[in-house]
Amino acid sequence: ASKFLDEKWSPKFTVIVAQKNHHTKFFQSGRPENVPPGTVVDKGVCHPRNNDFYLCAHAGMIGTSRPTHYHVLHDEIGFSADDLQELVHSLSYVYQRSTTAVSVVTPICYAHLAAAQMSQFIKFDEMSDTSSSHNAMTSAGSIPVPELPVLHERVCNSMFFC
Repeated sequence: ASKFLDEKWSPKFTVIVAQKNHHTKFFQSGRPENVPPGTVVDKGVCHPRNNDFYLCAHAGMIGTSRPTHYHVLHDEIGFSADDLQELVHSLSYVYQRSTTAVSVVTPICYAHLAAAQMSQFIKFDEMSDTSSSHNAMTSAGSIPVPELPVLHERVCNSMFFC
């Protein structure tokens, strides 16, 4: 995708997966409160060879707060573990709809909002019969995916989905 912008530009990438669907919770020993916001766990319950960590970036209001499990799949930039954890933690504080940290990084929140907005513009009901088969969507003669709608000039440079 970067080659479309500039043929000579070759950016480095770091790919991180955020996993919210797990059953891991952390507690403070001898205290009934949740762990404080910004708590990182990268030893003990994490994989010994994989680069992964748990981050509880937000303050749990009700019940026990669940951390997000982050898996670093690919790192061309060469972040140290502490720098990467700090970056992920910082990205939890820049969500436009909240004055506090959110449980997952802000780009994921915005991706969910954008997907929810686009589901109102694009209907995939007529494609549901073929969507169960991967080959049906990619082979010749399949139903084409509809083009994205053209955005109005007032919102084309803004995060209208916020």
